[in-house]
Amino acid sequence: MKKIVLIDGHSILNRAFYGVPDLTDGKGRHTNAVYGFLNILFKVLDEEQPDYLTVAFDVKEKTFRHEKYKEYKGTRKPMPEQLHMQVPIIQDVLGAMNICVVTRPGYEADDILGTISEKASDMGYNTVIISGDRDLLQLVTDKVKLRIPKTRGGKTVVEDYDPDTVKEVYNLTPKQIIDLKGLMGDSSDNIPGLPGVGEKTAVKLLTEYESVENVIAHAEDIKPDKARRAVTEHKELAILSKELATIKTDCELDYDINDAAIDDMFNEDAYHLIKELEFKSMLTRFADAAAQHDEYIECEHIRDKDGISRKVRAMCESVIRDDVYLAAYIMRDDDNVYGVVLDCVGNMPVVAEGSGTVREVFTSIKESDARLVLYNLKDQLDILDTEYTPYIFDAHLAAYLINPLKGSYDGCDIARDHLGRETPMYSELFGKKTVKDAFENSKDEYIRYCLMQCRILRDAFPKLIESLKEDDMYELYTDIEMPLIYVLYDMENEGISVDKEALYEYGRSLDNGIRKLEEEIYEYAGEGFNINSPKQLGVILFEKLKLPFAKKTKTGYSTSADILQKLRYEDPIIPAVLSYRTLTKLKSTYADGLSEYIGEDGRIHGKFNQTKTATGRISSLEPNLQNIPIRMELGRKIRKVFVPREGCVFIDADYSQIELRVLAHMSADKSLIEAYNEGRDIHSITASKVFHVPLSEVSDELRRKAKAVNFGIIYGISSFGLSQDLDIGRKEADDYIKRYFETYPTIKDFLDKMVSDAKEKGYTITEYKRRRPVPELASGNFMQRSFGERVAMNAPIQGTAADIIKIAMIRVSERLRKEGLDTRLILQVHDELLLEAPACEAEKASAILKEEMMRAADMSVVMDVEVKCGSDWYEAH
Repeated sequence: MKKIVLIDGHSILNRAFYGVPDLTDGKGRHTNAVYGFLNILFKVLDEEQPDYLTVAFDVKEKTFRHEKYKEYKGTRKPMPEQLHMQVPIIQDVLGAMNICVVTRPGYEADDILGTISEKASDMGYNTVIISGDRDLLQLVTDKVKLRIPKTRGGKTVVEDYDPDTVKEVYNLTPKQIIDLKGLMGDSSDNIPGLPGVGEKTAVKLLTEYESVENVIAHAEDIKPDKARRAVTEHKELAILSKELATIKTDCELDYDINDAAIDDMFNEDAYHLIKELEFKSMLTRFADAAAQHDEYIECEHIRDKDGISRKVRAMCESVIRDDVYLAAYIMRDDDNVYGVVLDCVGNMPVVAEGSGTVREVFTSIKESDARLVLYNLKDQLDILDTEYTPYIFDAHLAAYLINPLKGSYDGCDIARDHLGRETPMYSELFGKKTVKDAFENSKDEYIRYCLMQCRILRDAFPKLIESLKEDDMYELYTDIEMPLIYVLYDMENEGISVDKEALYEYGRSLDNGIRKLEEEIYEYAGEGFNINSPKQLGVILFEKLKLPFAKKTKTGYSTSADILQKLRYEDPIIPAVLSYRTLTKLKSTYADGLSEYIGEDGRIHGKFNQTKTATGRISSLEPNLQNIPIRMELGRKIRKVFVPREGCVFIDADYSQIELRVLAHMSADKSLIEAYNEGRDIHSITASKVFHVPLSEVSDELRRKAKAVNFGIIYGISSFGLSQDLDIGRKEADDYIKRYFETYPTIKDFLDKMVSDAKEKGYTITEYKRRRPVPELASGNFMQRSFGERVAMNAPIQGTAADIIKIAMIRVSERLRKEGLDTRLILQVHDELLLEAPACEAEKASAILKEEMMRAADMSVVMDVEVKCGSDWYEAH
């Protein structure tokens, strides 16, 4: 039997909009509803495998229901602008996928779906309706099934309704759903129903009398009296409400079911749109279209050494003569180099194979002084010159600076965002094949892919340069970000040594602590259980111990960190559980996890990424050494396992309160600047002013509160957030913030201006001209808009601090080399730098580190830097 799937367009789009976090594409268009809609569509198609597919949308014109009842849907809020702008986008995508879309002025999408489902049933077809609107339950029959998508735990699940399910859930037949709405009304559609009659009463009446008409006919027999009066006095409302709730199944539609046959959905036009919208996870469905779009570029293969040398020299001469850049795409994976593709305007691209050949190519390029553009320079420095050379342009890094929110800056992204060109990704062409496999077994296709990537570099370079200059970030790129690449590369190569025995002892001490906490928790609970099971822990806390703040979920009680924090003073089991979670996290992540990253040389060679964070901060991975906990002593002790080479010491330097100092400078607040330049305790001063006590009488507790306010202000903290941090009431927290801004009115004005400027421009800017787009400020969602305001306050401060530490890293590294020292910078953790120095160089290296960090920025406040030496990282810090 043939099957048709019918989709309630606006209903599913609306559900997706509220179920998927806000997304934007390279053009700044909101796309979360479109993304969620398509995910639901593909899930349904995979599960149902229909022969026909139709999507119905509402139109703006009033319907026949408005003629009957002017107030129909009168209480509905208008569609949020961010959702409204996605309606034409999804309709364009559906059109490109050859999916039948139907609209009809004067009718709602429900009526269209009802009419088509009736026709399909008459033809003997099975029908599956996809909608979040339960009004459509009235259409359910043995041949018509309703599927209602829902989001649970971030995943799409679908509730299915056939006649038996409707009866089981509502104790009514599908057709009686209309009568149910007639009696109880529907607030979402502003259908009045009978005053005072709710669902429970309505179901009871329909169970006894079956329909609205029969309820009215037996009005005098109805009990209780309130329901009887509602029926007798307002029966015309029940009849009207039933008419309004009834879905038409006989609309006049210009619709032929054969036009809805599924055919060539995943075509090239649709592929282009999906690529443009940046829905990368969906592109595997368009593999054939991607293959068709695999651009052919004519090239010259050169294999002999002399031929390569001549060709490279000729291309370099052309580059210098025409004042352009030579694009290079290196064919490689982590372990092997297979060759290189070269391309420049006015020349045929060249393909040269072999790792030795690649080194010769780049030596020739450098000797010629030709300028070069490539991707991910840091990842190529093992075969290039590791000394800083301004003749190289990193397209990946430039694309990041232009839009730091994207998260991906490969060739396909650059082609789409800067050339308006859609190109297939590696995964679209080769699936899960490794580069080695692609090169050895699909060489022609792989080289075509590399040629295409190189052509993107060639064509996008001038546009990237232009954008950097237009956004006033060219100096940020040339003076900070590019030199930093070489510093990070050296840091990764140097790595940091780990004492394996100390790491083992640390793990053993954690095991002992975990066992003691387990015994303690079991004693408080009165029984043993799996502490790592949220379900079992929830039963202990909320059923056995009867603790407050119980929050039931589908899988049991929530035992999330925020719930446990609320409970921490309610029972001694809670602090024990929190400590247990901390210790098990330390054990798995560090005591056990770090050992996986120790190389044959006994050192961890982590990765540093400068294109991951929106504010410009450097991130760390494999492992994330920046995430080592420092607030608790046991967490800090993990630093003991990091040790210098024999005969060396660690030198650690940390900026003191750099973000507060940046705030003082950027806001030009005289009292803050004065306090910092006189070396006074800013937290005590703030406590004295905010809490109105003499400076000499500021207690440790008041200083702690002032410190929380000082740092909270940088992050745009709310009264709720501060109340959580200090464990005080929201009103008290709000009072602290108000008093702070009364004390420092210049800071209030500065932060307000940061928000208003960001709303006007669409981005924030640091002292070094780094931009951070803030699309959330334009959101119709209050929570997202509030988040955007916090970002607008914090990003200029955090970004400026990030730029300063980068400048310091560059200058420290340059100075150490210039002075011929063997000391090396090996680690950066936010505002902290770690050097490994021969003991004989420690004093000189410490002085260099402090000097260069203190003069990295020219600000109105002094940069305070504390430097320490030690035989391990813990001692040095």
